Amino acid sequence: MAPSSYLHPFAPPAKDAASFITLVRGEGSTLWDRDGNSYIDAMASLWYCNAGHGDRRIIEAAQRQLDTLATYNTFDPWTNEPAEALAARIAGVAPMDDARVFFTCSGSEAIDTALKLARLTAGLRGEGDRQLLVSRTAGYHGTAFGGTSVQGIAANREGWGDLVPGTVTLPQHDIEAAARLFAEQGDRIAAVVAEPVQGAGGVHPPHPDYLAGLRRLCDAHGALLIVDEVICGWGRLGHWFGSDHYGVVPDLITFAKGVTSGYVPLGGVIVGRRVLDVLEQAPGFWLRHGYTYSGHPTSCAAGLATIDVYEQDRLFERAATIGKLFDEGLRSLADDGLIASHRGEGAIWAAQLVDGTDPYVVRDRMLAAGVIARPLVGATAFCPPLVITEDEIGRVIDAFADAVR
Repeated sequence: MAPSSYLHPFAPPAKDAASFITLVRGEGSTLWDRDGNSYIDAMASLWYCNAGHGDRRIIEAAQRQLDTLATYNTFDPWTNEPAEALAARIAGVAPMDDARVFFTCSGSEAIDTALKLARLTAGLRGEGDRQLLVSRTAGYHGTAFGGTSVQGIAANREGWGDLVPGTVTLPQHDIEAAARLFAEQGDRIAAVVAEPVQGAGGVHPPHPDYLAGLRRLCDAHGALLIVDEVICGWGRLGHWFGSDHYGVVPDLITFAKGVTSGYVPLGGVIVGRRVLDVLEQAPGFWLRHGYTYSGHPTSCAAGLATIDVYEQDRLFERAATIGKLFDEGLRSLADDGLIASHRGEGAIWAAQLVDGTDPYVVRDRMLAAGVIARPLVGATAFCPPLVITEDEIGRVIDAFADAVR
């Protein structure tokens, strides 16, 4: 018994290799392991496989691009057609007018890019003291150094030594605490970063008018609003972005996950005019930031195909139905006392477990019943592909009920 050569993320480093489940195939909302067991994927892998597994339209689009121009960088002077087309497509559905798109490989890179752009914009405006980056408790913003530094999940910040200075974490729903911070240090705040619905931190929808309140505070004090849409974007809340769902126009939007339904890695930042006007008008300025795979043509071709799938199959409309069924199913379990409470929005939900219930035991019991859910601190999360059927949702709720029972 020994660990494998692969050092797994978010896992005990010494975990025995034989205790991992080896997946070999996926179709729709179903996965199969190498022993022939099937699982309903009630987490869309890791909050991202919105179009479901095995969609040939996305796979074949990537294959066609691999046959022509598989890869090339997009540093000056290079570009490629899929990157240009996808940027235009995303800018066209963004809540900000006349936006542009910067591509990354992941949500973590997108967050670090947005944080750097916020400080860069302040510096180019002659406000070099505007360095503070403000986030919320329970917020998850990736695991690169910038995202770890604004991390609102305390356990994910521990053990990494000195993090990026100039960060402040506010109570997650407290707009009054945010107002006090702005009153005291508004001229030093570069940006506030917030998820529409906090995902990995426990699936917490915002309190009414909270995001709009952050928008007003940023406007009043000259700060930027970064909305982290890595989970909430691409139909998860029934719209292109969670910002649309809550009626807020950000200055920067970070995205990843659902942009390709996770078929190939891709992320990015949608950049609004409050940033672009500064960058584009700075004399002689070069944007000295980017990644080897920014605008990767195969990833961008997959992104274009994924957006086509969302539109052709009207998948965003499924979020309301998914939400209704999870709300009803989890509410029934709460009424019966099997769970303490439930919460969610659109197609992302969580059940708060009764005190003393181990979420990892619940997870393992559900796996034995052929359903994948995600254990969180004191809770179980559900974030299924938008293609999940009503029957499959019923099986997820039944497996969860049996597990907590």
